[in-house]
Amino acid sequence: MQFADRADAGRVLAEALRPGRWCDPLVLGLARGGVPVAHEVARALGAGLDVAVARKIGAPGHREFGVGAVTADGEPIFDADALRSLGLTPDDLAGTCAAERREARRRLEVYRSGRAVRLSGRDVLVVDDGLATGVTARAALREVRSRAPRRLVLAVPVGAAQALRQLRGEADRVVCPHRRDDFRSVGRFYRRFDQTTDAEVLALLEQHRHD
Repeated sequence: MQFADRADAGRVLAEALRPGRWCDPLVLGLARGGVPVAHEVARALGAGLDVAVARKIGAPGHREFGVGAVTADGEPIFDADALRSLGLTPDDLAGTCAAERREARRRLEVYRSGRAVRLSGRDVLVVDDGLATGVTARAALREVRSRAPRRLVLAVPVGAAQALRQLRGEADRVVCPHRRDDFRSVGRFYRRFDQTTDAEVLALLEQHRHD
């Protein structure tokens, strides 16, 4: 099973979400790769579109190996098993955490330009292009939860079955049309999986406002 691209994945995900009844829904694309998926979901549901930003905290010397995640304002979270396996503590990663928090704040400023986004009392759907370990999704969900949404949903087109099970307690509902036990990376489920740029995120947000 492969999606053509993130827009294709978004349309598949939207079909899985369309039967639901939504109260003032807002779709938050997990920047950056989740935004093209979220754009299709928001259009299909007639929902608002904005972004969520969570930054992976990489292991020293192995930045791509995520051992935690942090948002612009929430508390950092860590994968305890990963820390133990590497002999690390959260204090060892304080510098990396601070740098990633600064980057999260920079991206929010770029994407929102100071706009306030109301989450309280709304059905909020956090959308990404896939779920591998779930560490960045967990950080994003916890920050959204702190802002009192009416209902919090995590929605991804494809995800690792174990990570999805672990996130059930973080969201009121988890939606994933394709749950895989043989998950290795998000990119293997896409024929086209180019990196999403800030410019593309901004263009999609602007397009949605004028649709």
